[in-house]
Amino acid sequence: MRLLLRSTHGLTPTEAGRNFYERAKRSIEEVEEAELAARGAAATLSGRLRVCAAVTFARMHVVPRLPIFLAAHPALDIDIVMQDGDKDLVASGIDVALRMTPLRDLTLPARKIATCRRRVMATPTYLAEHGRPESPSELTEHQAVVYEQRLGGPTWVFRKGNVEASATMAGRVHVSAAEGVREAVLAGMGYAIASEWMFTAEIRSGSVVSVLDDWALPDVELFVVFPTGRQASAKARAFAVFMENELASPSSSS
Repeated sequence: MRLLLRSTHGLTPTEAGRNFYERAKRSIEEVEEAELAARGAAATLSGRLRVCAAVTFARMHVVPRLPIFLAAHPALDIDIVMQDGDKDLVASGIDVALRMTPLRDLTLPARKIATCRRRVMATPTYLAEHGRPESPSELTEHQAVVYEQRLGGPTWVFRKGNVEASATMAGRVHVSAAEGVREAVLAGMGYAIASEWMFTAEIRSGSVVSVLDDWALPDVELFVVFPTGRQASAKARAFAVFMENELASPSSSS
């Protein structure tokens, strides 16, 4: 059975080669798991952990926390694969992914580890120039930064108790990545719906403020997602627990 294809660009695994690699990797990890279980409390995590997360979330909330995780596990190396959109976890050799609702592939083993509120955000400068809306219907008089992904779109649906209201925004700026939403809002281009995670530091400093806080938007839920076909490794589980504890701490949202 041919496992690799050779070309002028190098070696590329065949489908059989990828399957062989995943099964061999799974066997090695199961041996490591057995050794960790046998060592008990004296066990330490080692090797390499590959984590996948959205670019903005990884930059703001994963990478800054890595020193704590790595200090607790000095024999462990970590790859942070920063990419918006879903990625084939098995083909990319990912051990654990951080993904936000809604999940596209409901067959993947997943566990919710955090929830974050979504708000209507803008800069104080934009508010001073264009005013503060008092209801969702007044939002349509303003410019919006439209996020063209699953959690975005021009129509925003709000709830207050049993009352539901929607606003379809006029947006001259449409972006396909959260980094673009951040920069457009900070440049004063209008309102955007975003999670508090996206503007944690700016909310704290007051350089970005929220409006219509008495109206609720659907929360953002964060899941840890594991590849199918094998049990999550001890490294992946440890990282999931670490991120869950970090995001639950008061300092993560203050």
